This record gives sequence, C-alpha cells and structure tokens, in this order.
Amino acid sequence: MSVEPTDPGAAPAAPAPSDFIRDIVAQDVAARRHAEIITRFPPEPNGYLHIGHAKSICLNFGIARENNGRCNLRFDDTNPVKEDVEYVESITTDVRWLIAGWADHCLGLKVKGGTPAQQTVNGRADAYAAPAPASARDTEAFFASDYFEELYGYAVALIQRGHAYVCDLTPEETEAYRGAPDKPGRDSPYRTRSVAENLDLFARMRAGEFPNGARSLRAKIDMASPNIWLRDPLLYRIRHTAHHHAGDKWCIYPLYDFAHCLSDYLEGITHSICTIEFEVHRPLYDWILQRLELPRALPRQYEFAKLNISYTIFSKRRLLQLVNERHVNGWDDPRLPTLSGARRRGIPASAIRRLAALVGVTKFESVTDVALFEHAIRDELNALAARRLAVLRPVKVVLTNLPAGETVLCDATNNPQDENPTTRQVPLTREVYIESEDFAEVPPPKYFRLKPGGEVRLKYACIIKCDEVVKDATGAVTELRCTADLTTRAGGTNADRKVKGTIHWVSANLSVAAEVRLYDRLFTVAEPGATDDFTRHLNPGSLEVVTARLEPSLATARVEDRFQFERLGYFALDPKDSAPGRPVFNRTITLKDTWAKK
Repeated sequence: MSVEPTDPGAAPAAPAPSDFIRDIVAQDVAARRHAEIITRFPPEPNGYLHIGHAKSICLNFGIARENNGRCNLRFDDTNPVKEDVEYVESITTDVRWLIAGWADHCLGLKVKGGTPAQQTVNGRADAYAAPAPASARDTEAFFASDYFEELYGYAVALIQRGHAYVCDLTPEETEAYRGAPDKPGRDSPYRTRSVAENLDLFARMRAGEFPNGARSLRAKIDMASPNIWLRDPLLYRIRHTAHHHAGDKWCIYPLYDFAHCLSDYLEGITHSICTIEFEVHRPLYDWILQRLELPRALPRQYEFAKLNISYTIFSKRRLLQLVNERHVNGWDDPRLPTLSGARRRGIPASAIRRLAALVGVTKFESVTDVALFEHAIRDELNALAARRLAVLRPVKVVLTNLPAGETVLCDATNNPQDENPTTRQVPLTREVYIESEDFAEVPPPKYFRLKPGGEVRLKYACIIKCDEVVKDATGAVTELRCTADLTTRAGGTNADRKVKGTIHWVSANLSVAAEVRLYDRLFTVAEPGATDDFTRHLNPGSLEVVTARLEPSLATARVEDRFQFERLGYFALDPKDSAPGRPVFNRTITLKDTWAKK
C-alpha cells in the first residue's frame, strides 16, 4: 500500500512513545521481518465505542503511523444476534473522529477492485485484495463477515486434517463436559467421528438442515489442558438469523477465536495487538494458524492492559442498562464515557489521544484517576478555546449613569494563549447581567465580589459601585442599581485604579438567551462497577440545566468551535439539540477540579 508522504512544511513530530509492544515492533523492523507493519483495530459491532477502546485505537493506529504502515478498521461481526448496522456506523464515525488529522493516512480501507494474490489453500483464494491508490479506496472498513466463505474453507481444511469434528452435545452439555480450571474435561462422545462423516455433517449444517443448537463444529485439541480455552473449543455454531452485513446467506457462524486469527491472516496483519484478557486465548490463536499450514507469514498476537478510569463504567452490558433504563439520554449522552458522548460534550479528540499517551502501555492492570483525563482535557482546551462572556444565573444590574440606548464598546481578548492574541468588541449597556453568586447582600469574610457599597471591575469594561439593592415583595433581589466609573476603562484617565474583585457580565438587551447544560461526573464513587447495584451510585447532580445569557458573538457559534466561558468553564454547542435562534451549550469541563472539594 502506498503511504502519503510526510508534509515537509509540517512542524516536527513529537518523539514516538516507547513501550514493550513498540520495542517488539522496532526489533521486527530492524530485522526486516515484514515488508510493511500492518495492525488492526477489530471491534465487535454490538455497542458503542468508549474511551477504554481509545487506548487500543491509539496504540494500533499509532504504531502503524510511526512505521509508515497501515492499520485496518475491521468489524469482527460473527454474532448476528447481538450486532447491528447502527453500531457499525457509530464505530466508523468514532474511529475516524479520533484519528482525524493524526493517523487517518494509515487507515486501511476496503479496495474497489484489485486482484487477489494467486496463493491458495485447498483451492481457495488466500489473500486480501491488492491495495489500490488512495483515490480509489472505498470509505468502508473491513468486515470479518466478508471472509465467511474463506473461513468455511479453513474449517473444512481442519476437518480434513483431523483437527475438527461435528459435535451433537447441547450447549449445556458442552459446558458440563468442559470441566473446571482445577478439573479436566471429558471427551465428547462424538469426538471420534470419521473425517467423511464430519465433512458430511458440516456441509449439512451449512445447508440449514439442523435447528439452532443441534450441532456445532469443535476443534480437537486436549480436554485435559490446563488452559480451558484449549478444551475442544467451538469453531462454528448454528444460528438461523440474518446477518446485518452478510444478509441471510448463512445459518452457521464462526466463533470469535476462529474468525479473528484467520481474518488477521487474510489481511496480512503483522502484529495483532489486543487487551490482556485475550492472553489465555493466544495458544488457540496460534494453534488454528499452525494446524492449517498456511503458505504466508503468520500474524503474532501481543497483549496489553486495558484502560480503566475511576468514576467510570466501561462494561457494554452496564452501559446498555443505563441507556435502556433511561438513566441517561441515549448512547451519546455527554455523561457517558462513549466516544460519541465525549464528542457531543465537546471533548477534543486530541485530549483522548493525550490520555492514551499519558497512561502508557503495560501488562499490569490498574485504575487511572479520572483527574488525569480531566487535566488532559483542560490542557487541550486552554490552548484552543476562544474566550467568551456568559452568565449562567443572571441577576440584573442597572448602571444608572449610562443613558438608555447608549452602547459602549469594550475590547476583549479572544485567547491569551495565542502567540498573537486578537480582540473582539463586547457591548456595555445601561442594563447588564452578572452572576447571582457574584453579589452578596451580607457577604462572608474576604468576599471580593459585589456587595452593597462595594466596588468590582466588570472585566474588559470598568469599575462599578453598588448603590442600591431592589427587591420584590418576597424579599428576593430583582436588580442592583450601580454607578459605572467610565474613567476606569482601558485608555481612561483612571484605567489603572485597582479593586480586589473582577467579575464577568453581559449586556442585558444585546445578549443571547441559551439553554446551558452543566454536566458533572455520572457516579459519586470511584469504583461504581464494584457491585451489581451500581445504579445506586448515580450522581443526582450529574446534569443541571439553566437558561443563561451569552455575549452576542455566541449567536453564530459553530458545532466545531470550543469556548471558555470566562470564570465558568469550557463549553461547546450541542450538535444534536441546537437550532438556529435556539442555541444549546454543553459544559465540557469546569476550569478547575472542584470534585475534591465536593
């Protein structure tokens, strides 16, 4: 496959991370064991991707990127009962979003046309299509289901070699015969069937002659093996169910362990990198490939510890429960750790990639403090987010010495982190809004915000003094009447006059009304998944919705924009619920870690 050349004008790339898997790849590159490094990310389309998957995505695509290689996005779709095209579409979107502009040049894609290599096994084509130029690539990923015909042929080859047999045990009996980790299993009474009988029965299984569960194809290995995965594992099962991608052509489906290693082989994968729970499956991975005596180089499997984050649940089953029981509003709820939820919340893909780099790659299971992820998010957003003024819980301030209808334009910095910061103008009018918590009628000690008779600076504008507090019949504050000292504006005669408090504000009549969703951690404990009744740890304050007032420039905000509402946090326009004239903003994260104080 041709790889896009590096842009000579681009900034120097950051040093490649180092870990034990990259060391193995480097050794293979140095020894010239492979013409090209090819990895893969192979999710099953039975749910939405979450941040835990991001570590594997970043590792596999990262290794391909660092070695001018290729990484295939492949759907290991061998179980039609649990899989759906909805998940295929969401996973494709999530992967492309996470690697966009970083490693998308090494994304292996299906090829329009191309000629299979001429190598064959048992008369069957034994290669993936030859890569075509980038302009001719399809936009779809790979599917294990596209290899069903090849996989069936490999299963026939195992039967012919005496390494597989058709078994009539029920699923319950098969499990009982398997034994336990400290107790050997028992041979199936059908284990000694002849090759001819097994070939006949397997062909009839494919033809749909038998009902679900009546028969299965099993590998013939060792029922006394200390590794329970080698105790004659299932290779094929009968399921009269249409497949989301293959349609209704098949009624037998390969098991993951059988399909995965052979899909790797068919795609020319050099390094099959997966999480640590598959370490015990590796002997079966190798056994299947070796027993088929395949002509080309075989892939090798390597394992690493998965990503676990405190205050978070990654179990697909439990995430599905949260969705189905309506504890959250769908798979893309910004409180969920799904990649679609993170994207909707406004978390940049670069922050997730940064987390993966910070956590590193080891074989040791551990729990990463969610504060590390939040730190990565803040670091990324601090550099790229435009600063804007917004008031979440408004209280009106009347600047009595400003004439009605007069507008004073104030210069405000867009982003002080920019090398050459720019400014915009925000309007100061007779009536403005400030945060309700920025005023206290009876202030506590060391309170430096607005109070009766006190002064504060309106950021980018001027100093104001509170002269009068207006209340309604219930005693609630309805407005504050203040005097503005316009000589304290930038460039004014008293611009350098100091006061201890500076607060944010917006014009009352020129501001934009918006729904703002204040998201927080979904769980109140660090390990919510430690018990089955994990929903009792849901945070009742994980979402608060307020009607805020925003500076006028935010009326034209775009979904791809990121903002720091000054003194409040980082926010992004909700891509799903916002509409022209009715903006909805999601809080991505607070400016500081306030959870410890809670």
